[in-house]
Amino acid sequence: MSALQGLRVLVVENDAMSASLLEMQLMHAGAVMVGPASSVAEALHLIEEAAPQIVLLDYRLANHETSDPVADALTTLGIPFVVATGMAHFQLPEAFRAGRVLTKPYLTAELNQALTAALQDHAASA
Repeated sequence: MSALQGLRVLVVENDAMSASLLEMQLMHAGAVMVGPASSVAEALHLIEEAAPQIVLLDYRLANHETSDPVADALTTLGIPFVVATGMAHFQLPEAFRAGRVLTKPYLTAELNQALTAALQDHAASA
């Protein structure tokens, strides 16, 4: 059984095709996708309403938004997250230091490993 089995994963991704692929990857791992949220406002709403156990963030969203406010909220609420980006960890704003970085492009195994590691990091710090 996968470490992600039954886990509620909020996906913050503005690209519909990428979100669909992520949904398939998460379902295959046994996780339940919440969302996707394509904007900061949607993500913050779903964090409150859907109570995700972990969040996968795309760094750059539509309309020149970045997911910085979402990462800040997740850190405040103590919800683990993974940020998927082509940027190096040191290039990301401070808001992302509490999460794991998943470098694009990535394989399904790398996605699952990053989510599992973020959960383990969170459990170790609790």
